[in-house]
Amino acid sequence: MTEEIRTERRAGALWIVVDRPTARNAMTFAMYDRVAAICRDASADATVKAVVISGAGDAFVAGTDIAQFVDFKEASQALEYERRMDAWLGAIEDVRVPTIAALRGPVVGGGLAIAAACDLRVAAPSARFGVPVARTLGNCFSAANLVRLAALVGLGRVKELVFTARLIDAAEAQAIGLVTEVVDGEDALEPRVGELVKQLASYAPLTLHATKEMVRRIRARMMPDEAADLVALCYTSADFREGVRAFIERRKPVWSGR
Repeated sequence: MTEEIRTERRAGALWIVVDRPTARNAMTFAMYDRVAAICRDASADATVKAVVISGAGDAFVAGTDIAQFVDFKEASQALEYERRMDAWLGAIEDVRVPTIAALRGPVVGGGLAIAAACDLRVAAPSARFGVPVARTLGNCFSAANLVRLAALVGLGRVKELVFTARLIDAAEAQAIGLVTEVVDGEDALEPRVGELVKQLASYAPLTLHATKEMVRRIRARMMPDEAADLVALCYTSADFREGVRAFIERRKPVWSGR
């Protein structure tokens, strides 16, 4: 098992814990692969009544590890990354039973995409949400990830979050429909998720599964016919290379628009 991803069984639920706190739980490609594999295995396990995804320490997931992008130069690399990302997140969406994201601290970039791929999102007061790529890296969210977010908060709100690159707190995230509920304190997060797991396990499993699958099919129909050109435009740009260098060097990027 990839050491940064561990699992726990708690009262019928399989907890997937992202455990890389020194990097605010930023995800490597191997970590995404492991989460997807665990989700596929969970769907085949009749004893699993729910899957919970959480982060160790004071973060959920602070995006994808930027070091993964240092060697990106070709459009094919960007398109393969987005193809793999959609497969990783698709594995979460395809889990047979309800999935819950237990959120605290940064839930940004790829972390926000993971949360959006779950059925329910429960947040601690410390949770902060956003897609700050317009001020950090100069890349873009894929069409699939924009659709995932738009299905929760609407296209107008998605544009506002991306254009302003701001992080919103848990209360605002609940107000716009991004999270299901916000608990009263940090220590209340896991107990509340445990209660929710017990509640869901008492309901008709076919009803829950059918609803999950119908929503997935509806969302799939929202996908554009083509968006590869826009992904390639951003990931092969001088601005993206500058954004990655600036992030690693801990400085503000200087954008050129090319």
